[in-house]
Amino acid sequence: MLRIGLVEDNPGDARLIQEMLREPPVTEFRLTLSTRMDELLESLEREPIEVLLLDLGLPDSQGMDTFHRINDRAPGLPIVIFSGADDEQLASEAMSCGAQDYLVKGRINSFLLKRAIRYAMERKHAEEEVRTLNRELENRVAERTAQLLAANKDLESFSYSVSHDLRAPLRHIEGYVEMLRRATHGTLPEKAEHYLETISAASVEMGQLIDGLLAFSRMGAEPMSEIRVDLGALLAEVVRRLQIATPNRHITWKIAPLPTIAGDPSMLRQVLTNLVGNAVKYSKDRAHSVIEVGIAGDEKGRSVFFVRDNGAGFDMRQYQKLFGVFQRLHRAEDFEGTGIGLATVRRIIERHGGRTWAEGVVDGGATFYFTLQSVPDA
Repeated sequence: MLRIGLVEDNPGDARLIQEMLREPPVTEFRLTLSTRMDELLESLEREPIEVLLLDLGLPDSQGMDTFHRINDRAPGLPIVIFSGADDEQLASEAMSCGAQDYLVKGRINSFLLKRAIRYAMERKHAEEEVRTLNRELENRVAERTAQLLAANKDLESFSYSVSHDLRAPLRHIEGYVEMLRRATHGTLPEKAEHYLETISAASVEMGQLIDGLLAFSRMGAEPMSEIRVDLGALLAEVVRRLQIATPNRHITWKIAPLPTIAGDPSMLRQVLTNLVGNAVKYSKDRAHSVIEVGIAGDEKGRSVFFVRDNGAGFDMRQYQKLFGVFQRLHRAEDFEGTGIGLATVRRIIERHGGRTWAEGVVDGGATFYFTLQSVPDA
């Protein structure tokens, strides 16, 4: 049985509505009539209804205030407004506030009334289903996000612990190799000396890998400041250090003016050091290296920065490996490195809300892109 609430202070209009509901085809219903706002609010406490037919003009409540008081008390209740005023603005306001329909007295019949009731209940039911699904989705997203955050935290903690614990046996290896060298100085065969050199070189490489893993694991846990950073000045500092480290290289630097951005200066220095350092490293076989740094436009309100070189490049078919931890696209004997640098760049830029990507051609150079939020000049 359909439970209908009717709020109408005019006895003639109330009888007319009831007669319309009784016209064929008849749906079994039970109607609760209220003539005042306080009567309705009391009846809602005693007996729930499935749909409400509401006149906005009551002795103790007028206009949209009538609708808002009921909607606040029973937000899930479908409400069909019927009024003697053919007011398009009022009808639009009522619908935008959540009323399911607006009917004008004198222009309704049994068919229109029953259809309005049916549609009101169907729409309200659909809206509630959508809200329920949205809540479930939000809960699932929140749960999944919490799981991912916990997993990342555990992974970072694990990486830090493993890296830290590996240092002790590595120090032992390096120490005993050095002691063995001193103890057997000049007495070991050439092949044995070669073995010691290999062990020593491998331990140095292992130390670099551990340092890289420690730095990478810390990068996700370190607190990040967000201040104004002059990216141009930061880049100039990085380039100056690289020039001192490569005095015999012939490098042409093409550096465009860079804006002030919002971020962590130490982390962004690491980004520039890794990207520009890679450009220097992978163009070392060029008689004349060309390295460019500039802005390639904007993306969703963020500046798109690029670092380009004319070096070894890479095969785009291996792109998925490019920003992975310990992933290298070139042989270690050709280019030194640990495979941590680009993974660190990606993590830092993601913590700043940006993204990273790259383009490359084998033996044709590479371009690395990243986005950051620029800020207006002070």
